[in-house]
Amino acid sequence: MTGILAVFCAVMGGLAVLYRKKYKNLYQTIDTMLEEVLSERKITQSALREGEKSALAGKMLRLQEKLDLEISHAQMEKEQVKSLISNMSHQLKTPLANVVMYEEILEAGVEEAETQREFQRRLKEQTRKLDWILQSLFKMVKLEQGVLSFEAENLGIKDTIRNAVSGVYEKAEKKGMEICTESFEDRYLYHNRPWTAEAIENILENAVKYSPENSKIRITLEGFEMYTRIGIQDQGMGIPKKEQSRIFHRFYRGKNAENFEGSGIGLYLTRLILEMEKGYITVESAPGKGSTFFLYLQNCKN
Repeated sequence: MTGILAVFCAVMGGLAVLYRKKYKNLYQTIDTMLEEVLSERKITQSALREGEKSALAGKMLRLQEKLDLEISHAQMEKEQVKSLISNMSHQLKTPLANVVMYEEILEAGVEEAETQREFQRRLKEQTRKLDWILQSLFKMVKLEQGVLSFEAENLGIKDTIRNAVSGVYEKAEKKGMEICTESFEDRYLYHNRPWTAEAIENILENAVKYSPENSKIRITLEGFEMYTRIGIQDQGMGIPKKEQSRIFHRFYRGKNAENFEGSGIGLYLTRLILEMEKGYITVESAPGKGSTFFLYLQNCKN
């Protein structure tokens, strides 16, 4: 009996040693993998074939891949924020400098009344430009982040287009330009009137800015099965083919536009607004032959 008990104790003791050794190795494996994850090194245990260790290694590898993806996204967001701040600073620098300059000139005193009125006009113009840039930037950032949203509904598009045209009418008139809207029956489209009017106005404002004096802007409407297309055609300088996919990017300005005032926000903001309404925008253009922008809005939802 004593011999059997001794054998049993020896077996149990051996099993305990094996058990401790097994889990000590498992602990060391886990510790190694965690250290590799924390130090952003590739997990060296990923090829293990042993059951428990292999399962752990697989999960650790997935965890590391997820962490790498999160780090990559965080870095990308950081770069986007840096780029946004840099671009905002660049956009605000010129109007701010002009405001300060005109204010200093007026404070110093201008004898001639006509000259004083001219500097006051310029100061007011730069202040308005500064306000427009800031408002556009705030809208852009809020739409991008989903902080700002708006409700779209089934509304007649005629009044929306009319509101957009009225916003640029004075500027067009100063250049002797004519905005021609083809006759069409009102169509009910899925959109938000103030926001869509702003999107259309951005296109019209560019058409006025980049087109010669006494030219025409033509607005058309064409219905399709799912969408209705608003066309805005100008007689401006046109856009090279290689730039046409980039003009809707944030802060992008083509080489031909460098001599004109602008911020590179309007077209991007228009694109964001239309996307919020499940619509989209395209352009057809060629240098020296003008541009036609097509805004697509969904037909009335039942």
